[in-house]
Amino acid sequence: MAKVRSTGITDEAQIRRILREEGYFNLFRWCDDAGSRYGVHTHLHREVRWILSGRLMIREGDEWLSLGPGDRMESEAEVPHEAFAPEDVCYLCASR
Repeated sequence: MAKVRSTGITDEAQIRRILREEGYFNLFRWCDDAGSRYGVHTHLHREVRWILSGRLMIREGDEWLSLGPGDRMESEAEVPHEAFAPEDVCYLCASR
């Protein structure tokens, strides 16, 4: 199951520094419009999503996780999940 931690950090430069220091690569900013959906999929690497603004819902198994500004979610490689943006949302993505 994904790990979610509320960090209170939304400064993009600070988040990028933290993730690089932790060995994450392929860092990029992503934004979705309200109503955007991503069907069930997996990633080849361990992934992190760090919310800068807005809200993102992620489902792993039967559980929906609600992520807001400053929340950091880490998920293991090859874990099926889906996502929904109930409002406009921007977040940083990275792999490890």
